[in-house]
Amino acid sequence: MKPRVLVSREVFDETLEMLAEHFEVESNQADLKHTPEQLAAALADKDGALVSTSDRIDGALLDRCPRLKVVANVGVGYNNLDLPALTAHGVMATNTPDVLTNSVADYTFGLIIATCRRLTEGEHFLRAGEWKGSHLKQMLGVDVHGATLGILGFGRIGQTVARRASGFDMKILYHNRTRLKPAEEAQLGAHYRGKHDLLREADIVVLLTPYSAESHHTIGAAEIALMKPSAVLINVARGGIVDDAALIEALKAKRILAAGLDVYENEPALNPGFLPLKNVVLSPHLASASEPTRKAMAATAARNCIAALTGGEPPNLLNPEVQRKR
Repeated sequence: MKPRVLVSREVFDETLEMLAEHFEVESNQADLKHTPEQLAAALADKDGALVSTSDRIDGALLDRCPRLKVVANVGVGYNNLDLPALTAHGVMATNTPDVLTNSVADYTFGLIIATCRRLTEGEHFLRAGEWKGSHLKQMLGVDVHGATLGILGFGRIGQTVARRASGFDMKILYHNRTRLKPAEEAQLGAHYRGKHDLLREADIVVLLTPYSAESHHTIGAAEIALMKPSAVLINVARGGIVDDAALIEALKAKRILAAGLDVYENEPALNPGFLPLKNVVLSPHLASASEPTRKAMAATAARNCIAALTGGEPPNLLNPEVQRKR
């Protein structure tokens, strides 16, 4: 009898075909979000699962899923997975790094330009029929080229954003838990700063840190107060890294110039305080949403699941201690 696998949200047909070569597959192509109770019930008789970052996998769910051997997250972030609980239950957990790096870096620059040059505000102005002709001081933004870019979180995506920034003649500052070697900094043209110094110096601050309990509200009222009044904040990392309520108050009071956001606390429940603000660009978690990238993410998750359930080691294993115990 083939192992049984649940695909919790809609995926591409080729992903299902890949899985079906090895498993009995139950898929949710209607893309209806499971409640925690529904997800636990659906996984109770499954050996593996492809889940989205909106699916919470914790100890309470795992207690009800004795057959489960692998949870393959379709996404690079995995704060929806309780890794200690998965490890305690002997369940392998995987994610999909690398495949979305370039797409997210591209989108980051799109969000930077849209925010600094007021693109969405200008479009709304035009669509509302308010444009009556151009004049010298109309909807002035700030330049991206030549600006000082501060990147908080300097992993694969952060370094790729830095490479993009060199084409805009930007000065690149970064902060990371682990500082790069001098040769690596020189290659990227990047200069290390402490977090507070980076916030003080940067014209544009980009957040690319993973989310965890330790990184919750990395940017709050105190951190925003360190930034220049002319500075722009960009978050393409995870909701919860920014205190959204504090950011809304800062944008209202014009303590910083503007913000560009692709992620939010408690998403998809957006804080309504953002909606009337003209100095924020809002995007519904689209940074990795190119068709080739999303297909690659789903295929990577499928390969992780196949390896885990056919005796191999998943290439993107997050808790290798489970495999070692086996």
